[in-house]
This record gives sequence, C-alpha cells and structure tokens, in this order.
Amino acid sequence: MDYKSKASLLGLPLIHIVTTRDDAGVYKRGIAKGWIAIGDISLGVLLSIGGVALGGIALGGVGLGILSIAGVAVGIFSIGGLAFGVYALAGAALAVYSAMAGFAAAFKYAVGGVAIAEQANSHLAETAIKSSLFFKIGGLILRQSRWALLLLLVPIIEGLKRKSRCKNESH
Repeated sequence: MDYKSKASLLGLPLIHIVTTRDDAGVYKRGIAKGWIAIGDISLGVLLSIGGVALGGIALGGVGLGILSIAGVAVGIFSIGGLAFGVYALAGAALAVYSAMAGFAAAFKYAVGGVAIAEQANSHLAETAIKSSLFFKIGGLILRQSRWALLLLLVPIIEGLKRKSRCKNESH
C-alpha cells in the first residue's frame, strides 16, 4: 500500500502511509515521508510511526524525535525499553537532566533500581521526578500501553477474517 494525501505543505504530503511491497519477488521496505508518516521507515515532521521512526513525535521500534516512544528511544523526551534523552523513562535510561528506570543514569536526578546521578534515589530526586509533567504523563503512557497493544490485534483479526472469507468463497 502507498497512500499520499493530495494536500501538501512545503512540498511534503500531509499524510504518507507506505507498507512493505513485493516488487517482482523482491520485498521493498515502505519508506514514508510527510508531515504525518507511517511506514517501515518513516520520516514525519509532526508524527512518525514505523519500525524506524524519525520525527517530531516518533513511535516505533527505534525512534528519534523531540518526543520518542520506542523500543530504543532517542530524543529530548524519551520513553522506551532503552531511552536516551534530556528526560528519559525506560527499562534502562540515560539522560542529560533526569532519568527514571530500572537502570537510570543522569547528570542531575535519577531514580531507579540502580541510579547514578548528582541526586540518585534521594528524596530530592524523587520529588523532582514526581513533580515533573513528563514523568507523570510518561508513567500514565507506560501503565496504559497494554491497551495500545490490544489495538495490534485488530488488523490481525481482520486479516484472518478476510482470509477465511476468501477460503470459503473459493470452495
């Protein structure tokens, strides 16, 4: 599939969605570029969703953005399994300012199972992180992420239903 919205701004489509395609037996990755980009590799100015996502808000396996939510997240505000940023929330987080994770390392504040920072697992560090809007919203995102995973079942179920219908129609 390759969808580009007719509307564009500064030469980029507002929405570009591309999936992997079979080109004469050779699979080609879908590379999406736009203000909102969704693809195997996506470059989205505002929103980027993909296996590798680069953009303002990056969601994916590997994400690089101002706000990055990914397995490996890099950005000013990073949430993921492994996160690098000014502020980072993850399983393992490395941050310039503050981090919260199982392993958290930052210059100023860190809270976690293993924490390394000027203020690590201290009352001051916990207060700074608990009062941060990023960590409040990030915690909410992490607590609710299992519901987002359920959304992944929708295309799988639809695909199975379609496959079943096609199979029944051919008999």
